Amino acid sequence: MEMKTRRKLTDSVQMQFAAYFAALTVVLLVLLNTYPLRSSRDVVFSEKESALVSRAAVVSSSLSLLESLTPDNTQQVMGLLDVNDLARILVTNETGLVLYDTAAEDENAAGTQTDVAEILRALGGETVFYSKFDMTAFSSCAAMPVRSEGRTMGAVYLAEYDAEQATLIVGIQRRLGTITLVVGGVALVLIFFSVRIMTRRITRLADGVRIVQSGDYSFRLEPKGHDELTELGNELNNLTERLQTTEAQRRQFVSDASHELKTPLASIRLLSDSIVQSADMDAATMREFVTDIGTEAERLQRTTEKLLNLSRRDDGAEGELADVDLRAAVEGTLRLLRPLAEESRVAIACELAEGCLVRATEDDIYHIVFNLVENAIKYNLACGSVSVRVYAEGGQCVLSVEDTGIGIPEADRPNIFGRFYRVDKARSREHGGSGLGLSIVHDAVTLYGGTVEVSGVEPHGSRFVVRFPQVGGADSTPESEP
Repeated sequence: MEMKTRRKLTDSVQMQFAAYFAALTVVLLVLLNTYPLRSSRDVVFSEKESALVSRAAVVSSSLSLLESLTPDNTQQVMGLLDVNDLARILVTNETGLVLYDTAAEDENAAGTQTDVAEILRALGGETVFYSKFDMTAFSSCAAMPVRSEGRTMGAVYLAEYDAEQATLIVGIQRRLGTITLVVGGVALVLIFFSVRIMTRRITRLADGVRIVQSGDYSFRLEPKGHDELTELGNELNNLTERLQTTEAQRRQFVSDASHELKTPLASIRLLSDSIVQSADMDAATMREFVTDIGTEAERLQRTTEKLLNLSRRDDGAEGELADVDLRAAVEGTLRLLRPLAEESRVAIACELAEGCLVRATEDDIYHIVFNLVENAIKYNLACGSVSVRVYAEGGQCVLSVEDTGIGIPEADRPNIFGRFYRVDKARSREHGGSGLGLSIVHDAVTLYGGTVEVSGVEPHGSRFVVRFPQVGGADSTPESEP
């Protein structure tokens, strides 16, 4: 059924393209077959008018030299003029009486009154020209008054019958007709094959879209050529590649998130089952189990909160922006983390400059500082140190967090901002890490137009440098704090 539907759709598209191109070809061929003929005919008409009116003017001028027009003197003047090639020459006096007519065998013989319309108009003072083409000859005539000293003495009428140029134009028309048939046939054949090729490419493109739509993101087109359809095929490949990457990241994210949530839940379930099944458990052991359950619950809560934070950012949700003092945010965060630093025997040194304002939300700045400093404490060595600096440089607010801890291998540095990525998975879980903190830092910094970089510190340790666009843009020097 699907194949029939696809076939009908393909045939419909082919018919539409074929009809469009065929109509365009017909229009062009009709123009080719008519415009040259019309132009040639109009040129002949123009030439006929110019030549015949000029000859009529010569005859009229010659006759105007006579004192009066009579059959005898008119015939004498006409005998001196070179007008024998004309089909008919007619001369009348001012009353329309025929004085000279080369078609004397007709009813309009000399001495009779003429009824030729062109003569009558010429006697009224007009210069008349008329020509028609009937596919066998050009029939043309011109009439002009004969005037002398301001009065009309009579009129002259010249008629021409030209079959030679008509034959030439008809021959051209026949040749154009033959050319039209040949060109039309060739065009129809080309249209047929072009439409087949084009619709085949469009069909392949539509099939590719349907395949990708069904969820097969590994599908790739093989576009050929350099036209718009090729460009469209390349764009579909790029889109499919991005979808494949996004789908892989989504599956990895779901897998990692499930694992992170499953581990503390399994621990809580195991500990709670142990408590329920041990009827004679002493108070100290039970307190230890309950404490472990609380620790796993806290880890579960932290992971859930970080997942919600990332989900909120992915959805584009933003809090209320304000000018946040980076120094004040660091000071407030360090007050919360100093107990952890004292417990881990890690010293914290600060150099915090004033006037470093960042356009962001207070919660996001807090998360950035908290995650960086907490990691610097957790993954530090005993009796190690953490240095936190805030200063303005080049129109940017800079937050630098440097530690003397275990460091991050250079090969892992490009990946540490990925979700659930851990350099040392066992040690990260030992410290309660979820692999989401640095991802939250990266997303938040990027959201506000900033950058975050990581580098190593000799002989060991890490340095994270975060840069934000500064509100106001003035440089400032950090002040040291114990």
